[in-house]
Order: sequence, then structure tokens, then C-alpha cells
Amino acid sequence: MPFAASAGHNEAKDVAAIQDVVEKFRTSIIQRDKPTFTGLFFSEKPERVTWQFVVDDARLARVQKTKPEARKARHLAKVNYLTFIDSIVSSEKSSEEVFSDIRIDTDGEVGSVDFDYQFLADGKQTNWGREKWHLLRTEAGWKIISVIWSVHDPVGDR
Repeated sequence: MPFAASAGHNEAKDVAAIQDVVEKFRTSIIQRDKPTFTGLFFSEKPERVTWQFVVDDARLARVQKTKPEARKARHLAKVNYLTFIDSIVSSEKSSEEVFSDIRIDTDGEVGSVDFDYQFLADGKQTNWGREKWHLLRTEAGWKIISVIWSVHDPVGDR
């Protein structure tokens, strides 16, 4: 999993610490490790962390065939990092999020990470897109304060 740091302040220690957050996020999904996963976030209260997706037009059109009220982006209070990891922990299927083209930018206090992702259930891609995080360096280390991502159907499902 190669990482690229954008030009700027990007001290090696800060980039490495943010890389560690990315790796813990990834492995906690595979291992269904809720305590590690939830510990990566700025607040124990999910409503204080942005967790927002947007679907592409093709996926929206497909979903609207059965749910005409569906929208490209809609805030759903019940969709947050806690319900995400709970769904993984309770699922009979294995889960994995695969990251590529990872970019990190930081000045040592705030940071951003963005990457291409594929989400896999039982080894089969369920969706893919681009994901972006904002992080803050706190007394307890780097913490994620926002996650936004696009959602595309697997190529074969279009």
C-alpha cells in the first residue's frame, strides 16, 4: 500500500502517524475490531463526526427504480461510523476496504487523506469510489473528524 505525501509541511513523523490511522482503519474492518475502529475518531458521539456519501448518477438511477425518493446525497443520522462498524461486526460476510492511490497532506496539526477505495464483502466488490478524510492531531494522537466518499456500482453491475 504505497503512500504519497503532498508538497507542504508534511513532516515524516506526522505522515507516518496518519499512515498508521489508515492501516488501523483498514485492519479493524477485516478483524471486526470495533474498539480499535471507534478509537480512530475524534468523538465518541457519531453525530460530531461527518460521515457522508454521495452516489453517482448511474447508481442513483438504479436505486430510484425501487426507491423513487432516493437522492444523490442525503444526510441520514443513522448512517455513521458506529453503525458502519456495527454492521460489519454483525455480518456473516467478511468485509474489507482496499485502498490505492493514497495521498496525505498535513502541517502537523490538521491533516487530510484521500484515496481510491473498493469495498469487498466475502471478497466480492460491492462498491468503489474516492474517499477523503480530515484529521486533527489531539493529545491522544491523530483522530478522524470527517469522512466523505463517492459510491459507484461495480463495473459489471452498470
